Amino acid sequence: MSTPRKRLLILDDDAGVVDFLCESLDARGYEAVGRTSPEEALALFERESFDLVITDVEMPRMRGTEVLEALLTRKPGQLVVLITAFGSVELAVAAVKAGACDFVTKPFNIDALVLTLERAFRERQLRREIVRLRAAVPGDTPGGLVARSSAMQKALEVSRRAARSDATVLLTGETGTGKSALARFIHESSGRRTQPFLQLNCAALPSGLAESELFGARRGAYTDAREDRAGVFVSVGGGTLFLDEVGELSLEVQAKLLQALETGRVRPLGSSTETPVRARVLAATNQPLEVLLREGRFRADLYYRLNVIRIEVPPLRERREDILPLVDFFLGRLGEQQQREVLGVSASALKRLLAHAWPGNVRELANLLERAVALADHDTLVPEDFDLPGGGESGLTSLLSHASGEDAPLEEVERAYVRRVVEAQGGNKAAAARILGINRRTLYRKLDLDE
Repeated sequence: MSTPRKRLLILDDDAGVVDFLCESLDARGYEAVGRTSPEEALALFERESFDLVITDVEMPRMRGTEVLEALLTRKPGQLVVLITAFGSVELAVAAVKAGACDFVTKPFNIDALVLTLERAFRERQLRREIVRLRAAVPGDTPGGLVARSSAMQKALEVSRRAARSDATVLLTGETGTGKSALARFIHESSGRRTQPFLQLNCAALPSGLAESELFGARRGAYTDAREDRAGVFVSVGGGTLFLDEVGELSLEVQAKLLQALETGRVRPLGSSTETPVRARVLAATNQPLEVLLREGRFRADLYYRLNVIRIEVPPLRERREDILPLVDFFLGRLGEQQQREVLGVSASALKRLLAHAWPGNVRELANLLERAVALADHDTLVPEDFDLPGGGESGLTSLLSHASGEDAPLEEVERAYVRRVVEAQGGNKAAAARILGINRRTLYRKLDLDE
């Protein structure tokens, strides 16, 4: 079935120009209709539909900019290209601001004009694809959380129920899945919402400072303790304390954390007395604590104390229905932060995002979009804007080709991807960690390297 020819309306007070354009554009596959009178052109526009209007600017009875305004008043989405022999940067800018999709000057090359028309049609198609895709998946992001998929809806429902109590919650899942966002959602849905929410990344704590950071220290307790310091348990008051990557705490600190949870009291370093605390504790880990238990790296009693309510946050590859609304959410936020309009992604770019394996999960997607928006000079992101290893190759196929085959364990596929990201960054592990949305300690662990 042949594609219908695009209809063009051409307006110029010079009949010779109208005839030339109609004949040339008809020969190139368009259906062109011409008029020399603005009034006749607008009357025809009222009766018939045109894909694009080409109008001269300098005409006796009505300027092209006035015609543009009249066209857009009747049909706001109409594509209009202005042509003039009196082109200037100021006029071009004014025309585009007024709603023209492009601007060409006489004398013009017909092939250059055709390229202008095709660019206008291509950009309109991209915009239509984005509008259609966004309309198909409306945003429903409580607190920035996207839960279109059944897996994420289940996690969100358990979180809502957990928010009704003060029970300890253990959030498990891979790095970058959104555990911290879910922890904040629990806090903001709870009766403690007016109190502070404090997040502490246990993996980022130097081993010698973890205890003082958690429980506080008295002046002189250690070399740099020049004054009394309240730990996070005290600082958060009656709010929520979120301990991220809790599996990274030493066994000694784990014992004191257990005591704080059991008694509701903490003993600052260098103090002989205990201080009562009222914080509600949420914890998260990207490491299977059961494995750490078997290896003797995590206390069983603390594990059971934390694991009162357990919420597994699914990886992005298991909730692909959430990718589009996540893209929409992040682009909206990035547009505000960078003060620029980003309409969305093209259909081909979205296809590439949907095919990617996302070992860095939601954080990797957010970082990828931030880079694309920062570097792109257009308002619709295309595949070339995304710095994904493997080019156009689908995520899983590409990764399996670097692992041991189709039956490769997930851990091996993930390690293959991480290695490729490191290679793509010229061996710069810090840059690779930023792209993946993980810290360097996690990167080294995934690569089975010593830091």
